[in-house]
Amino acid sequence: MPPKQTRRQSISVGRGTKKREEDSGTEVGEGTEDWIQSKAAVRPPDQLELTDAELKEEFTRILTANNPHAPQNIVRYSFKEGTYKPIGFVDQLAVHFTQVGNLIPKDSDEGRRQHYREELTAGSQDSAKVVISETENLEEDEEPKELEAEAGSQVDETAAGIPEKVTEESVETMQPKERKLTNKFNFSERASQTLNNRLRDRECQMEPPPRTNFSATANQWEIYDAYVEELEKQEKTKEKEKAKMPVAKKTGKMAMRKLTSMESQSDDITKVSQAAKIVERMVNQNTYDDIAQDFKYYEDAADEYRDQEGTLLPLWKFQNDKAKRLAVTALCWNPKYRDLFAVGHGSYDFMKQSRGMLLLYSMKNPSFPEYIFSSDSGIMCLDIHVDHPYLVVVGHYDGNVAIYNLKKPQSQPSFRSTAKSGKHTDPVWQVKWQKDDMDQNLNFFSVSSDGRIVSWTLVKSELVHTDVIKLKVEGSTTEVSEGLQLYTVGCGTAFDFHKEIDYLFLVGTEEGKIYKCSKSYSSQFLDTYDAHNMAVDAVSWNPYHTKVFMSCSSDWTVKIWDHTIKTPMFIYDLNSAVGDVAWAPYSSTVFAAVTTDGKAHVFDLAVNKYEAICNQPVVARKKNKITHVQFNPIHPIIIVGDDRGHVTCLKLSPNLRKMPKEKKGQEVQKGPAVEIAKLDKLLNLVREVKTKT
Repeated sequence: MPPKQTRRQSISVGRGTKKREEDSGTEVGEGTEDWIQSKAAVRPPDQLELTDAELKEEFTRILTANNPHAPQNIVRYSFKEGTYKPIGFVDQLAVHFTQVGNLIPKDSDEGRRQHYREELTAGSQDSAKVVISETENLEEDEEPKELEAEAGSQVDETAAGIPEKVTEESVETMQPKERKLTNKFNFSERASQTLNNRLRDRECQMEPPPRTNFSATANQWEIYDAYVEELEKQEKTKEKEKAKMPVAKKTGKMAMRKLTSMESQSDDITKVSQAAKIVERMVNQNTYDDIAQDFKYYEDAADEYRDQEGTLLPLWKFQNDKAKRLAVTALCWNPKYRDLFAVGHGSYDFMKQSRGMLLLYSMKNPSFPEYIFSSDSGIMCLDIHVDHPYLVVVGHYDGNVAIYNLKKPQSQPSFRSTAKSGKHTDPVWQVKWQKDDMDQNLNFFSVSSDGRIVSWTLVKSELVHTDVIKLKVEGSTTEVSEGLQLYTVGCGTAFDFHKEIDYLFLVGTEEGKIYKCSKSYSSQFLDTYDAHNMAVDAVSWNPYHTKVFMSCSSDWTVKIWDHTIKTPMFIYDLNSAVGDVAWAPYSSTVFAAVTTDGKAHVFDLAVNKYEAICNQPVVARKKNKITHVQFNPIHPIIIVGDDRGHVTCLKLSPNLRKMPKEKKGQEVQKGPAVEIAKLDKLLNLVREVKTKT
């Protein structure tokens, strides 16, 4: 209550004396002191009691621009190194408030323009005010002059009339124009039409083609003969149609229905085919993503703890329902598209021969082949042209050879041999493309069990054959009466051409012999090797060393030869019939072999000269026999085919593709010269041992 009393006293003092003002002032002061004293500091119970020295101690705190809430442990996946790596730089900027405004800086171009417009409008308003004031002064001066004589003031009137007109015009012009407010919802479209180019006529005059006059006389008998020939042709065509009629009647109605349905659907399918293929690739990419990751990045870490041994990692498995009961008789990678390979299907069971198929698979789409071609006879071999990767030559069981063109969608081969054009009389076991002849015609060779090695040339859309050599079994010639000689024909099973010497090639036979032949000599062999006790299944030159070749046979052995020496340099017994061998493209000492017991064997002569560094079964069932193997030209993978029509893709572990290690201060030497020297070193060791023995 004391504050209220003091306030009343202060109001009354305003009308009273000075002494009362001083008294009221003291009372107010006393009241404020009591109020201040009533505010006492309250300590929390858990507050520390510090000494004066501790209270006076200074603590420095440094302010930085770093955001304390920014994360410091962000990691991202590095595809280059294949690991997660921490990110060193983190954005420390923290935005507390943002607002979009319409303010413009004065120094900007837009600010200067607005300032200039404001000055123009202000100047026009000032000038208009000055002109109006001048016109009023002139009117006041003219009123007394009108009272004077009209005759004496004619000159003045004319002089005064001029400024009146000027002032009126100037007032009209100097008045500020009204600014129209822009309507943001009103807009107009503007368009312009360009001039069309003038049409021009171009004409050229050609020389007329040469003309000749032809005249002939037709006798009555000539006309009669022509009619008789035409009637005979018509009768022959009718007979052929009658022979086909019984079969055609049964299937005629069904065929017509299929044709009509296919014709209606063909247009729709062709429009969607490309899009469907892209979608199929996308689905397969998601389905087989784990296998694709293994193909790209997986390396078997256990190889570090193995004693120079490696493994094969199964990747994709390629199979087609139409070729389920057909054996894989040939494999070949495309030389241009490294993910594409061709598979030939036929049968090695000569009592159960049926149809054949040519399939081309891509590693990007393991579920279905890219191309499918079917044939009446089994396909026993194939090869893809190096310069024209769309041309595939195949050899059939019935002795024919054919060329398929992948650019043409038709299922039949573009070119095919016939009995008239010199086809083989026995199965064709191998075909190989060679360099074009002098006239730039396509050329390939074939070998067959009939003992003929034939060169085929594509001349004017026809296959022309030339017998290069006829195989004869040595010591089998017998003389018959009248000076005739009979000899036993050698059955060729495999051949391979030298990588550098064009005319030199090797031929393996069913008798187990290997002949070194030349394209120039058709009557004799350059050399003969007593290679195997059973049929030679494959012969292959080394891709680096010009003297070394390899052979395999059903007698369970793989042999490595120097073609200048008649005895093998290395012999390996694999305890089962060997179906195929292949050199690795990245090393002169690495090769792979497959056997009929379902195993794949990988050798590296530089690591182990005596046995394989990898023996692994690669088929699901033990009954399945592996028939062929091929290395990919650039990727560390191989493909193997079995007698059930399956093709399996396998990745080589690091120990199976060892490259020379880097030494400190020395660069690793790579290239063909290094590979040749590596194999030469091994061959010299073997030669020294043989000379000593």
